[in-house]
Amino acid sequence: MAKTSWMARERKRRRIVEKYAGKRRLLKEQGDWVGLQRLPRDASPVRLHNRCPLTGRSRGYMRDFGISRIAFREMALAGKIPGVRKASW
Repeated sequence: MAKTSWMARERKRRRIVEKYAGKRRLLKEQGDWVGLQRLPRDASPVRLHNRCPLTGRSRGYMRDFGISRIAFREMALAGKIPGVRKASW
């Protein structure tokens, strides 16, 4: 499991991006680049990183399910993801 501080930092960034999304859009439409630079650095959505909410793992993130490949495998084998089952042929 990843350090809890990394997971908390990512949650904080997501909150800040949501908070300033409207203001960023208006400033971009107006072309106010100086006002855009005055916003917090973490208000930019580019600084977000996909991270598994269960384990905090940053690599092997599956966008369709929003979790890491390892957490996906555990949940799929436990039958917690509907419509997914182990392949056999």
